[in-house]
Amino acid sequence: RPGKVTMLSWVPRVLLALLLPTLLAHGQGKGMNTSRPALLRLSDYLLANYQKGVRPVRDWRKPTTVSIDVIVYAILSVDEKNQVLTTYIWYRQYWTDEFLQWNPEDFDNITKLSLPTESIWVPDILINEFVDVGKSPSIPYVYVGHHGEVQNYKPLQVVTACSLDIYNFPFDVQNCSLTFTSWLHTIQDINISLWRLPEKVKLDKTIFMNQGEWELLGVLTQFREFSMESSGCYAEMKFFVVIRRRPLFYTVSLLLPSIFLMFMDIVGFYLPPDSGERVSFKITLLLGYSVFLIIVSDTLPATAPGTPLIGKARSRGRAQCEPAPSHLLCVYFVVCMALLVVSLAETILIVRLVHKQDLQQPVPAWLRHLVLERVALLLCLGEQTASRRPPATPQASLLCQCCALFPDVGNHCSHLRGPQDLENTPRGRGSPPPPPREASLAVCGLLQELSSIRHFLEKRDESREVAREWLHVGSVLDGLLFRIYLVAVLAYSITLVTLWSIWQYS
Repeated sequence: RPGKVTMLSWVPRVLLALLLPTLLAHGQGKGMNTSRPALLRLSDYLLANYQKGVRPVRDWRKPTTVSIDVIVYAILSVDEKNQVLTTYIWYRQYWTDEFLQWNPEDFDNITKLSLPTESIWVPDILINEFVDVGKSPSIPYVYVGHHGEVQNYKPLQVVTACSLDIYNFPFDVQNCSLTFTSWLHTIQDINISLWRLPEKVKLDKTIFMNQGEWELLGVLTQFREFSMESSGCYAEMKFFVVIRRRPLFYTVSLLLPSIFLMFMDIVGFYLPPDSGERVSFKITLLLGYSVFLIIVSDTLPATAPGTPLIGKARSRGRAQCEPAPSHLLCVYFVVCMALLVVSLAETILIVRLVHKQDLQQPVPAWLRHLVLERVALLLCLGEQTASRRPPATPQASLLCQCCALFPDVGNHCSHLRGPQDLENTPRGRGSPPPPPREASLAVCGLLQELSSIRHFLEKRDESREVAREWLHVGSVLDGLLFRIYLVAVLAYSITLVTLWSIWQYS
């Protein structure tokens, strides 16, 4: 029995000798772990057995809900020809990673940790309208909370396709969408929700750079689900960026010069229609307007002749671009050019009517009645009746009078009156004897020359009277066409101003 007691007393010693190295090693390890920084220990703890290629849920039937948010920082460019919008946004997304959870008390009360983005699972959420890779800065880290909430903040330069309608240029309002959706995962795997309330997203302009050409009106949001024939249902979140162009620059540089040229064209109607200066003035205005359009051609937005390549196919609900119609400002310039051409044609017509010619025909009776009476009364000009001179005295009558006074000059009057008429010429008893033959010939020649001069002057006065009558007709027609032209210009201007005012304040 004493031997048995001795053996029992040696058992604790042997066990103590065997366990002592293990206890010492554990104590040393524990001392070393407590000496490491808490961030390193937490990072090693979270990423030791982490698989970033697997969706971070413990129950595969549970979808991962990703909350997203967009804040517009600046509108960099709007390419109307290629139907491309370039914006700079602050993008935020939030989801819960069930494999990145810890107890803060075990790690020095750390509740938030930044981890490399490439080391954890990140949802494959893209923008459907992407057409080019922008120059966005790379943000390599995300914030992770102790409950597994992951916050991914990053700025993005977004180059997207947008259906730009520039018909109301320069008072146009554009509505471009940014559609966020998972490229691969269906709604059973990844669901998308809005981080903030829609009202806060719509009215958030705190960081927007508001000094450029475009003004941010608001950001509207819309969530929808769409399905494909060969796959399941997908979730997408749309952000509609509504912007409006500031028209002051285009109004000063494009509209005002055009308005001034049209005003000078209207003033040109007050030049006399019988002067050739009006045609030269109208041609100068037309050439000046053509040069003006050439100068401002680079300022005007180009229209798309067809559907751009970036928007041909609509894939899985992706946005599709439509060809942009000609904007209203181009139509305005074309109409102004057409009005200038019509004004020049009207001036050429009036100048042709009032142009003086030697063999100009008198004004027809129907035209005189229509223009000088009806149209003149319609324009409140009074009845434009031209004064008519009495018909010219025939040259033969004067020569006959000469022959009656000097019957001896029969040869000179034989072509006018017969011999029997000369013999029957009455003579008074107390009449003086006839003058000599030479004096009779001189007097008759003088009377013949005076008759020719009088005939020439009367013909010239008659031609001038015809020209004056045509001038009256041209003046009345010029007034009529001027009023029609003025009404057309005013009606077109009022229509444009009304439409632009409605579009600007709508």
